[in-house]
Amino acid sequence: MNENGKIVTALLAGLAAGAVLGLLFAPDKGSETRDKLSDSLADLGEAIKERAEEQLDQLNDFKEKIVAAVKTKVAKAESVIDDEIEEHA
Repeated sequence: MNENGKIVTALLAGLAAGAVLGLLFAPDKGSETRDKLSDSLADLGEAIKERAEEQLDQLNDFKEKIVAAVKTKVAKAESVIDDEIEEHA
């Protein structure tokens, strides 16, 4: 995971911990606190899912760049080989 990913993950974890602590120490009834906690955890789950999708998209983009670079190198190598074969034929 890159440095930005670590920072975002730490930020999300901090937000979740803060939300949980805030709800636990709030002067609400237990059922209200549980509902708020459930909503907060659902939001956190959604944020994590979105972040994972972003990371997968970045990984896909990186893969496509690598594949394109390899194809370019292979094409150049084939061209050099073809030139050498023609020279010696």
